[in-house]
Amino acid sequence: MNRLLPIEWIAALRFLNEGRLQTLFIVGGVAIGVGVIVFMSALLDGMQANIFRRVLSSQPHIVISRPKDVARPLRTERPGEILLVNLQKRSQLVASVDQWRKVREQMRLRGDIDAVSPTASGPGFAIRGDASESVTLIGIEPQQYIRIVPLPDKLVAGSFRLTTTDMIVGTQLADDLGVRVGDKLRVATANGTSATLSIVAIFDLGSKGVNQRNVYIELATAQNLLGLVGGVSSIDLTVVDPFQAEDVARQVGEQTGLLAESWIKTNNQFFLGLNAQKFSSYLIRVFVGLSVAAGIASVLVVSVVQRSKEIGILRAMGGSRRQMLSIFLIQGAVVGLVGSLAGSALGTLLLGLWRLAARNPDGTPMFAVTVDLGLYVWAAVLATLTGLAAAMTPAVRAARLDPVVAIRG
Repeated sequence: MNRLLPIEWIAALRFLNEGRLQTLFIVGGVAIGVGVIVFMSALLDGMQANIFRRVLSSQPHIVISRPKDVARPLRTERPGEILLVNLQKRSQLVASVDQWRKVREQMRLRGDIDAVSPTASGPGFAIRGDASESVTLIGIEPQQYIRIVPLPDKLVAGSFRLTTTDMIVGTQLADDLGVRVGDKLRVATANGTSATLSIVAIFDLGSKGVNQRNVYIELATAQNLLGLVGGVSSIDLTVVDPFQAEDVARQVGEQTGLLAESWIKTNNQFFLGLNAQKFSSYLIRVFVGLSVAAGIASVLVVSVVQRSKEIGILRAMGGSRRQMLSIFLIQGAVVGLVGSLAGSALGTLLLGLWRLAARNPDGTPMFAVTVDLGLYVWAAVLATLTGLAAAMTPAVRAARLDPVVAIRG
């Protein structure tokens, strides 16, 4: 077997075998570092995906609506005069998006947009006897809207269906008005229009305000109640890459001339928090990688000092500087690779223990944590490259040793 290996590999593996204790310690250090990287990466990615899913599963990524009405003076300044004007902001009335069907078709043709759903929404009141609650009426096309917000997955009672006489309400509104599936509520709007609708389902979107405020009805029913016959107040979009939503929204605004607001803009603090979490994850990986590199380098430097005579003998027997350099680079790469494999196994074990320990009170997992196969490959490649980089200094030092001095030394 040894005859099939180059001299550099034979010497590198023999050095590692002769210093078994040192090799074991440094491989263990690499394994711990890689295990921490795998565990923390999977845990932080799972946590971020869970938070992201909970926040964005109840809202569209981009909302297209009419530009806001702006008050303008009736006359402009003329040369030589000063015009004193006290402009008050105009109230924003519920109005339809111009040519919304054309805009909808344009959005469906874009490759960066995954789902498109027109909605007609506006304020109203849900009334039961003497009790009433202020609500937001949201008229939807059910089969399109569930691609934006997965309402069927959020139901706690009833079944998902919407006709012109149906409504879906939140858990908080149902509690406040004392209603359940099958009961009827009268819905009224400021323009004097009202309708009596049956509750077919109750949802829980994880937010008390949303569960108290949102009432989903069929699009045609909302159009009649809000005075938007044939129109919609907004077009909701889901994009392929949610983190590119702001760029897509800017392009959509330029394309349509309408107001396009992304979740990044409307949830700016949440977006900044996600970025901070990502940055902290990268920092953890960098510092763990640096500690692994320092450990490999320190052990190999000691190895060069301990094996100066062997290096001198190899040089005296005709070994080149390149071969001496290769011996220690091979040692660094082997240590990094073996340590990464052991570390990947350690990280997987830690994740398994975490899944068993991190449970909600009802026994369900706190959140899903999966490890992408690419993470293992990335860890192996990174650890191997780190081992090579860490071995560079001791390898150069070994290559520069004078054989006569090394043998005498």
